[in-house]
Amino acid sequence: MMKSQRSYSESPTSILKLSRSKLDLFVRCPRCFYLDIRLNIKQPPGFPFSLNNAVDHLLKKEFDQYRKQGVPHPYMKQLDVEAVPFVHDKLDFWRDPLRGGISKIHQESRIELYGGVDDLWITREGALIIVDYKATSKEKEVTLDEPWQDGYRRQADVYAWLFHQNGFSVYPKAYFVYCNGLMNQERFDNQLVFDVKVLSYELNLDWIEETLNEARACLENNYVPT
Repeated sequence: MMKSQRSYSESPTSILKLSRSKLDLFVRCPRCFYLDIRLNIKQPPGFPFSLNNAVDHLLKKEFDQYRKQGVPHPYMKQLDVEAVPFVHDKLDFWRDPLRGGISKIHQESRIELYGGVDDLWITREGALIIVDYKATSKEKEVTLDEPWQDGYRRQADVYAWLFHQNGFSVYPKAYFVYCNGLMNQERFDNQLVFDVKVLSYELNLDWIEETLNEARACLENNYVPT
């Protein structure tokens, strides 16, 4: 079996290991994708969102407490389906894209797609629910309707596709645990107060395999996309 590699190779049998975020880069900017993967010209790194990372870390710890008890987190009472946090020996591995995350080789494009999911819940019927944590702070109520949130939706789609391709039954909706830091408090008092909504999204996996093929075709061109 051919080993996957992170750098581009012109070999017709090579498997390219591609992260979910790099596939999303192709969707948003094929030129940027080509420069990054084919020519190894990287974009400037983005600013770290340290507070968002802290919320993500604490939510994982909190949900893990309910996972050990086998009971729903109180946030999950907002769901339109009965579920509990999913227990699996590989959960921490799947959460960490630096260690491997969840991956699958798409044979037609010769791309091994991978990513790290924030969390997984499971329904009574045994279907996995893709869960993503988001944190922000704005006066309006949070939704998933903004055009710039297309990447959030594609993110959930890719995770669902990966688990489905690995043999899991996947629930047709993903959920975003969306934490909105409130600015209407009288004082800071060394704490941020959040309004937390659990927002659902109807998954769409139809675009993924075609996009993988298009990404491979893009890389095999000898010119930079315009």
